[in-house]
Amino acid sequence: MEIMTHSKKASGADNQQERLNPWWIVGFTDGEGCFSVSRFKNPTCKSGYQTLFEYVVTQGERSRKALEAIQRYFGCGHIYINRRYDNHNYNLLRYCVRRQDDLRKKIVPFFQKHWLQSTKREQFEVFVHKLESKSSETIRRASRKRKDIVRSRKRLRVNTN
Repeated sequence: MEIMTHSKKASGADNQQERLNPWWIVGFTDGEGCFSVSRFKNPTCKSGYQTLFEYVVTQGERSRKALEAIQRYFGCGHIYINRRYDNHNYNLLRYCVRRQDDLRKKIVPFFQKHWLQSTKREQFEVFVHKLESKSSETIRRASRKRKDIVRSRKRLRVNTN
């Protein structure tokens, strides 16, 4: 794991100036990461479907420190354990970011600045397009709701006067 230091005074991992090399994260994601968009039935959603956006990096249990370093770098996401019951000796760990706000404000800008080097770049671009489309759709829906509320309030005022 390569640590890039921006200051000679950096003495520990708690120092804000000591950071992971961003290109190390890019390489790690190119090799072991993915950007996924899943859609599944959910009767509690208005459309009947829920869309889940994820940035995931997977590693064996013995490489936990690498995932923790990426998590510290971004300051978001969680590390989950996938227990293995097959012939492998070690469980898998997944560093996963699902919050759309974190994806939009931290993950997407990072990979727009530090381009992926493999075909994963195409996967990322599709991911960003769908994430932005979902955001626009949510904003349009909220705007329509606000307009409906304003209209109903106006009707109430007219009826009560």
